[in-house]
Amino acid sequence: MKEQKIILSNLKSFEPKDIFECGQCFRWNQQEDGSYEGVFRKNVCNIKKQNGDIIIEGISPNDLAKEVEEYFDLDRDYEKIKTTLTKIDQNMKTSIQYGQGIRLLNQDLWETILSFIISANNNIPRIKGIIERLAKKYGSKITWKEKDYYTFPSPEQLKNVTIQEYRNLGLGFRDKRIYETTQMVLNKQVNLNKMCETPNTFEVREQLLSLSGVGPKVADCILLFSTLKRLEVFPIDVWVRRVMNDLYIKNKDENKVSKKQIEKLANEKFGDLAGLAQQYLFYWRREN
Repeated sequence: MKEQKIILSNLKSFEPKDIFECGQCFRWNQQEDGSYEGVFRKNVCNIKKQNGDIIIEGISPNDLAKEVEEYFDLDRDYEKIKTTLTKIDQNMKTSIQYGQGIRLLNQDLWETILSFIISANNNIPRIKGIIERLAKKYGSKITWKEKDYYTFPSPEQLKNVTIQEYRNLGLGFRDKRIYETTQMVLNKQVNLNKMCETPNTFEVREQLLSLSGVGPKVADCILLFSTLKRLEVFPIDVWVRRVMNDLYIKNKDENKVSKKQIEKLANEKFGDLAGLAQQYLFYWRREN
């Protein structure tokens, strides 16, 4: 492990708050100085924006610059995407102005699967707490600046964990689901590597839906926020149903708006960029 520092200059579409507070990740926390600290893969980092520069300090067994480039999706032209989406309508234009620094992270697939199973019927502080306890108990320790951090545990590290042990971490009804999904991956009932290599989003989604605790919304979050990176999917939760109804569908009773209706509208309106459109709209309406 070696300490490394990276300074990214003239980088557009990168606001730490927008990236880490838009609901896509659970292992980044704001510090007293406004910076964000977190663990991703085998890396620990502190990230802050200063005079327009993104300053990243951290510890990694690899080339941290390469890890950062992949994780923060730096090869994708977000300015071009925003220009395309802004032309759709005033709602998109306003939401993009609000969350102009959002980037979709390429999170580890396994971590994203378990994190979003844990997220079901849960709030963000509680999700973060459960994941942190899971990592501390079963992950690998990394010490940086005299503070201990923990990687997200691999399927192998969770091999012998019992349902009761998960329950002891505060997982509630999700304990059995995490246990079953871990066993399915260990027993090769689902191959995560093959999933990453499969171009057909429908096929990958069906494989995700076969996992315990993964319903349509969780599957779509995994497709969008992990290394699978399927930008056309449109995860729908209470906030997204509300924003799509308020802005476009305008049904007096939002509960009568079906998922199919929203998906059809999102596909027609946003096409292959539906997932990013969802993030801008969701973040804008939730924060306001």
